[in-house]
Amino acid sequence: MKQPRFVLSFWPNDVHSGGRSLFCPLQLTEIIRSQRHISYQSGVRLRSVHIPDQQVSDLPVPTGETGELTGLNRMKASLILYSLVSLFTGAQSGDQIPSIITNYAELIEDTPIGAYAFQIEIYDPDVPPDPLTYTLSGLQARYFSVDENTGRVTVQRRLDREDKDNEQFKLGVTIYDGKYTVDKDIEIIILDANDNKPTFEPPTYNENVLENTLVNAVLFKVSATDIDSGTAAAIKYSIDDASPSDGLNHFSINENTGDVKLIKSLNYVTLSTFYRLLIRATDGGGPTYDGTKVFLNSTAFAFITVVDVADLDPVFQKTPYEATVNEHALVGYSVFQVTAVDQDPGINDVITFSIEDTNAPDLFVISTGDGVISVKSDIDREALLDVNSTVVLKVKATEAKLSILGYRANTTTDVRITIGDINDNKPQFYNCEVEPCVHASSFTANIFEHSTRNVPVDGIKIKAIDLDQRDNGKFELRLEGPDKDVFSVSPSIVYSESNVEILVKNSEDLDYEKKTSMVVQIIATDPTNIDCCSTATVTIEIMDTNDISPTFAQDTYKLEVAEHSPNGTIVATITATDPDTMDDGKITYRLLPENMLKYFSVDANTGTVFVNSDLDREIRDLYFVTLQARDSDNNPDTTLLEIQLTDINDNKPEFIRDPYTEKVKENSNLGINIQATDRDEPPNNVIVYGIAPGLYSSNFTIDPITGWLQNKGPLNREAIPYDDDGKINLTVTATDTGDQPQNQSVSVIITIEDINDNPPKFRETSYKFSVEEGKKAAFVGSVQAVDSDQTNEYNRISFSISSGQFFIQSDSDTPDGYIGNITVDLDIELDYESNTKSFSLVVTATDQGSMTDSVPVEVIVIDVNDERPYFESQGPFLVRENTTSPLVNVNFKALDLDSNHSLVYTLVSSECHCNGSWGKCEEDWFTVEPNGTVTRNLKFVVDYEKCDQVNVQAQVVDKFTQKGENNSKDNGVIVINIEDINDNAPVFEKTDNLHVLVLETASVGSVIASVTATDRDSGKNRQITFEIIKSVFMDEVTNNTNTADMFDIVNTQENDKYVGNIQNKQALEINVKGRYYVTIKADNTEEPKLSSVTILEILTVDKSYRVELRFGIPPTAVKLKEEDIKWLLLSATKATVVQIVKIRGVSSDTKTRNTNPEETIMEVYFVYANGTALNSVQASAILTNSEQRGELISLGLKYIGSSDAPEEKTDPVLFTLLGLVAGLIIILAVMTTTLVCTRRSYKTKLKAAKAMNSAAMMATGGDHKSGPIVPGTNKYTMDGANPVLNLNIDTATDLGFDEEDSNADRVSLNSLDFNIDMVMSDKDNGPMMMIQEEDEDWEADNSHVEPLGEALARRGRKRDSNSPSITFNNPAFSTTDL
Repeated sequence: MKQPRFVLSFWPNDVHSGGRSLFCPLQLTEIIRSQRHISYQSGVRLRSVHIPDQQVSDLPVPTGETGELTGLNRMKASLILYSLVSLFTGAQSGDQIPSIITNYAELIEDTPIGAYAFQIEIYDPDVPPDPLTYTLSGLQARYFSVDENTGRVTVQRRLDREDKDNEQFKLGVTIYDGKYTVDKDIEIIILDANDNKPTFEPPTYNENVLENTLVNAVLFKVSATDIDSGTAAAIKYSIDDASPSDGLNHFSINENTGDVKLIKSLNYVTLSTFYRLLIRATDGGGPTYDGTKVFLNSTAFAFITVVDVADLDPVFQKTPYEATVNEHALVGYSVFQVTAVDQDPGINDVITFSIEDTNAPDLFVISTGDGVISVKSDIDREALLDVNSTVVLKVKATEAKLSILGYRANTTTDVRITIGDINDNKPQFYNCEVEPCVHASSFTANIFEHSTRNVPVDGIKIKAIDLDQRDNGKFELRLEGPDKDVFSVSPSIVYSESNVEILVKNSEDLDYEKKTSMVVQIIATDPTNIDCCSTATVTIEIMDTNDISPTFAQDTYKLEVAEHSPNGTIVATITATDPDTMDDGKITYRLLPENMLKYFSVDANTGTVFVNSDLDREIRDLYFVTLQARDSDNNPDTTLLEIQLTDINDNKPEFIRDPYTEKVKENSNLGINIQATDRDEPPNNVIVYGIAPGLYSSNFTIDPITGWLQNKGPLNREAIPYDDDGKINLTVTATDTGDQPQNQSVSVIITIEDINDNPPKFRETSYKFSVEEGKKAAFVGSVQAVDSDQTNEYNRISFSISSGQFFIQSDSDTPDGYIGNITVDLDIELDYESNTKSFSLVVTATDQGSMTDSVPVEVIVIDVNDERPYFESQGPFLVRENTTSPLVNVNFKALDLDSNHSLVYTLVSSECHCNGSWGKCEEDWFTVEPNGTVTRNLKFVVDYEKCDQVNVQAQVVDKFTQKGENNSKDNGVIVINIEDINDNAPVFEKTDNLHVLVLETASVGSVIASVTATDRDSGKNRQITFEIIKSVFMDEVTNNTNTADMFDIVNTQENDKYVGNIQNKQALEINVKGRYYVTIKADNTEEPKLSSVTILEILTVDKSYRVELRFGIPPTAVKLKEEDIKWLLLSATKATVVQIVKIRGVSSDTKTRNTNPEETIMEVYFVYANGTALNSVQASAILTNSEQRGELISLGLKYIGSSDAPEEKTDPVLFTLLGLVAGLIIILAVMTTTLVCTRRSYKTKLKAAKAMNSAAMMATGGDHKSGPIVPGTNKYTMDGANPVLNLNIDTATDLGFDEEDSNADRVSLNSLDFNIDMVMSDKDNGPMMMIQEEDEDWEADNSHVEPLGEALARRGRKRDSNSPSITFNNPAFSTTDL
């Protein structure tokens, strides 16, 4: 009997098919047979066949065969059989040779294994046909499998067109009908599928780019290739991500050529020095087995290192520079060293130094290489007195290489060198009768005869000067000559310079009648100078006078006064007597010499001596003052006052060392001698020692007299917290015993050094473990031990085991101690069937000092099924993040005791440790090959910042297992630790521009702002340090910008965030209108050092901008509403910062017209980002006219400013007029709206009528079902639907009521007639829809011809979950016009 033949008719409902589609009858036959609706033997009539989507998409288009398909859409295909053209039987006799009809076959390379490839078509003239046997042969036959009964060929192995041997090949086909064998080679053509990703070559790019590279310059070129063909091999490039993110603003890539271009300037100092770009290569897309177009891509990292160029001047470090050197220092003596660095850290150029200018030439020279300033020639301090003995050098630092501007960058600074004094000058005498004083060696003076003792001679002004300073200028004065015994010289000791007086010593020898003149020599001697002495000869003329002079009772008075006595304190009252009656009560007093007047003064009439300045005994304890008395004839007498300063307790004890540090081994004794001194005298300088109360103060004692500090008992390091590192900090006090005792304290830091005085201890008294038989090196269990010693030198533990069948390995335990991992020996397999089913072991823990502890361990052997494969422990493995290679050197390894086995590995699952917790991996970073090799999934990028650990679980199957389970009992688990690299720059948490308001009350050292930064990396890679790289002050009046070294930054850490606290080193400038710009850089501590920069803007506001807001409610109520008030003030003034500094109450007796019992004053600053602020007048004007005024009044605001606000009076006439105007406006608005809405409603109805008139004549789009639609409408009432849009409607159908054109005469209303000549092909290119009645009453497809009818039919129905959609999608609409 002949095979039944079907003629099938189809009509495509897909308007994009462009007409009728052609299908292979043979393949349709195969589909129909698979549906089991017809049998070749029975010839049963087929009514309807369902064709799956996948099979419809697989139908090829051969030539010479035709078919028509109707009702086929994207969701399903319904094949309607219209007629069975012929079904006949016939009989032919004889055994004839069958033939193979198929000549070639085409299939796409990604056809799945087991999927249909092609059908071997044959012709057999025998009737009925003989049963056939199909076989395949040839080298490529391994790729296919054929059903030996039907000739249906399926794919057996993965095809690869890129393998040139498999792009097109011959496949041997053999059929056998029981008698004849027929062979034929079929041409197999493998079509390309987009199954290969683009491949970068090289896989990563590392480029160095100069920071001054011009914008739009091409930096480098990336290249990727795709071994697919056609559009699948066309590649476009893009930059998907950058680290830091600012890199997206600096670099771009040509999508066609791969040229990476610089689009924004780089800066090595202020911007990042390293960028990482994630570059993606995407192919042009290509077909796949399921018919979809697939686009594949791959990524590569480009690492761009910014190379520094010389564009900044060097800068001196640790300025200002000041130094001191003694005069006459040896030539070549090193005085000071200046240092300078290149501000271009990537260049770090060699710097040379030179002296550009000085106020004392040729005294110093500088080393050009290291900046050492040394003595060039002899220095005489006394020759530099005109410059105050200070030499100023202008030092210049110059870089060795030319900068990018063509010159050698340089900078200058001043070095101030103070010349120290040595004793190189002898004292000299000067005559100061006429200014200026002149050097002299002879003088002439006079004195009255019988002048009393200590009266100075008159007529001379002698000054003795030693040009040296301080002790170097000390010298002694004495008299020599024939009359030296008659006079004395004062003072006898001089420091640097002093007026010299010759005083009468022996008045009896001063007799005019005996001698009219006398000669003395003043000798000035410097005992420490070789050239020690100078001499001045004084000739004294004796004048005849009255011999009776005032007389003091004593030549010398020894007086005492307490140091630091207030000015005006009386030292003593000393008077002289004169027997002459005319001098009674007329004696006057004065103190000599004059340089003593700054310390003491005397009442000229009473002789009372007073303290005249603050006297410090520790500086000078004894003063010699001459008290002179003169009578009415001006006859003098003198006495010497020795004024001794007595001590008071005005100095604290001072420790010799600060702090004291000492180390001592634990369990030994400590002894430290603490010493302090006191500059006062006894008893004020007697010191008593003590220990201030503290954590460890009770463990130590100190001798209160000697200061000997020692421990009370044994010192145990283990009693000290581990984090203290064995350190004990004591505070020792020293207190003097004077009146109002003074005290001082010092830190004593004692480090207790660890010794091995604690044995290790096991955490458990015994352990019990179990292990499966037959596993080499199987893990048995872990024992844990801890040593109380604190240092690794003594608490490190090693383990040993008593049995040779087991092995133990030491490792550190968490949080402390050590763990001993017991495993079966590598060379031993435990056998459950042997006599030994358990082992009793002894594990010994030994520390570094050989102290031990032991514990019993019992190991039980567990029987297992020997025939199942099992995994061998692997890893953990380490894979670096961002790796581009698919190979990661990670493998699963399983064992099977069977000698004949074939193990195949499959991936079971992957768990990722992300953000501190385990869970299913969102991205499958790794895959498992059949041979157990773990490879990286090229679809994803390994990122440590997402997950730091991956547990990959796999299953192994023995393909050759014949009995029992063939898979492993447990999944193999490989732990892959993701290694972090420093690929993320620090990120500031706030925006790039920060505004900080600092009031005028901010004190020095205050924390005025903080910046916070984080880094997505881990460990050392995430550590951040902050530094201030630039600080400038902008004067907004002059627009001048000055460098301002005003701020310090202190690095701290809060949890996982790093915080930089900005402190002001000195008071901020609040008298000049301006702001500070502080540039802060956050750096990684590890290489490559990535950084980010932010700018902090600091505004200072003085008190004149403080605004007072008065509220008519108590302060407590204002504080409850403070946040609401602040928000309203921000909204009303649009200020950047509203700072409330004080909320205070106002007394109820305040003189105001409104006398509420209690009111409140709120003091506020309104500051803007540009640095300006509002004063009271400006704030009042803005708030009064703001929209928030009413809300502020409701919160209690009465008026603004410190003065009282007048009450507002309401004008009733004004409010009446405003109400009438508002009413008229509302009436006009209602009338206008009514007219407009009425006109639009009429127009809408006309358009709807026209649209209904055109409904039956318009074709539907490809996405419609059946039935006519209304042009210009959506059948479904979706969001965005537009009831009236132009859908290619003839202009004759336009009613002319568009909003833009109000001309009603444009087109007559007769256009509603049915006699409209419309050419549909000109209006809409969509295919015509045939309206037909269905054979079956299918409610889901019961559509109405008119949409209006559809809508009316559904009116009133209740909707439920099974109700069909009553919407209609018209793809022609894309905008909304309602």
